[in-house]
Amino acid sequence: MTKLYYTAPNDEIFEEVREKAIEIWNTYDNTYGYASEKIDRIKDIKNISDNLMFMVAMFDHINMAKLAEKLSPEARQAIRERMIDGGNALKNIPF
Repeated sequence: MTKLYYTAPNDEIFEEVREKAIEIWNTYDNTYGYASEKIDRIKDIKNISDNLMFMVAMFDHINMAKLAEKLSPEARQAIRERMIDGGNALKNIPF
């Protein structure tokens, strides 16, 4: 692993991913506070270090694919590059 995984993307990509992640969490049943807990964890985090990947890692593989569908090609590429750098197998990367 190089330093890319821990390198923050540009602010536009970070905000796009945060917005789309919150959009997905808002589709969840929040009866027990599951969605609001996830949203609270990301709504105010800063674009530093690996916080982009922290947001992505909160999702299972199915929801990562949903997130990927909502993102721009630039955001998908930024995540893909970081997942590769983090050692993920190409077949397991939905971005």
